[in-house]
This record gives sequence, C-alpha cells and structure tokens, in this order.
Amino acid sequence: MKEIASALVKAQKAFGPALKSSTNPHFRNRYADLSACVEAVIDGLNDNGIAMIQKTFEHTDGVVVETVFLHESGEMLEAGRLFVPASKVDAQGFGSALTYARRYSLMAACGIAPEDDDANAATKAPRQAAPAPKAAPKPAAKAPESMEGRDGPWQLKVTADKSVSAEDWGQLVVDAASMALENAGSQEDVMNIFKVNRNIFDRMKVDATAHYEQVMEHFKQAKAKHKKD
Repeated sequence: MKEIASALVKAQKAFGPALKSSTNPHFRNRYADLSACVEAVIDGLNDNGIAMIQKTFEHTDGVVVETVFLHESGEMLEAGRLFVPASKVDAQGFGSALTYARRYSLMAACGIAPEDDDANAATKAPRQAAPAPKAAPKPAAKAPESMEGRDGPWQLKVTADKSVSAEDWGQLVVDAASMALENAGSQEDVMNIFKVNRNIFDRMKVDATAHYEQVMEHFKQAKAKHKKD
C-alpha cells in the first residue's frame, strides 16, 4: 500500500473544488453534480498514476456503490460500500439512486466536501411561518340612544334603549325607512327621505353594515317603482 498511499497524498493536493453547476428542481438551489465531482478529482488521480472505478452491487431496494482506486503499481484501495435506497422501483428510481450513490461515494473517498445544498435542503424541515398574532376582538358597537334626521316632513326619529345593540338599532332604522318609502309618492320623495336622514344612514354604514345594505336595497326598489309610475 506504500505506492498508492504516496500517490493519493500527491493527488489530493491537486484536487479542485467541486463546483455547484446543477440546479435541484425540487428546492431550486444549486449543487455539485456527479460530473462536477469527477472533474474535481480525476486529473489529480490520473496524473499520479491512479485510476478510479466505481463498483456496483445488486440490491432489491436500491443500489450499492464502492469507489476503488487502482495504482499503476498494481496496488488497490477500496473505499467501502455505500447503499442508497431507490425512491421508486423502476428504471428512473434506480438510475437516480445510482447517480446519488456514485456522487457521495466519490466525495467521501476523495475527501472533498462541497457545500451540499441538495442534501441540506432535503433533510431540513421547512421553516414554519410564525403564526400571525390574533387581533383583539373589537368591542360590540353600541346603538345611539337617539338619532334624528333634519327637520322636515320625511324626518326619521330612531330611539333605542341602552341595552340594544347597534345591529338591532339598524333593524329599527330599516323598519322606519321602509315605512317612509311606502308613503313616498314620487322619486323626488324617495330622494328627500334619503337626504333628510343622511346622518342616520351614514351611522348605519359604520355600525350596522348588513342593515345599511338592506335599507339601500329598499331605496333602490322604491326608485324603480316610481320610475315606472
């Protein structure tokens, strides 16, 4: 083993970096593929009288690879077997496992260790996003105790008890507005009902949104009715 040991020391001094020349489609990062790993060491090995071969062994669940160095003196160094399971039992699965095994066996045998984004990304758990802080619940809107439109024949007056919620108050406004619209005789009356009580409807839009949309639908229907008349 003296000759091959001496030659390997010299060869290792000539090894170049295994450049990250390929992109992993699953993690979208770059890594040193098999050809880059071979290119990093083959000249250093050959220039010092060493041939590199990779032996394969049969396995039902994957592939087994062993990197072997042969020196021109006839000495041989076996780097040990590496098993890699196949992701699926077909030609593509075994072919991928073989490439993976050859790459890692070679890097281990030659002592080269490029940053392996492929393996790192495969073994790291995905980073979990921090849960968004829960917003503090908004206090329920209170109904105004009393609200009136501007003075006039279409003025609405809506009074509610302190215990009534803004939504319940909104229903009172819907009922009052509906009654006024039933008594409207023209589109002009419909518009006046809205204008006179605009402050009430604006309050509804903020604190009783669903009822605001409901009362606006009543106005729309009333306008359409008088347009036909």
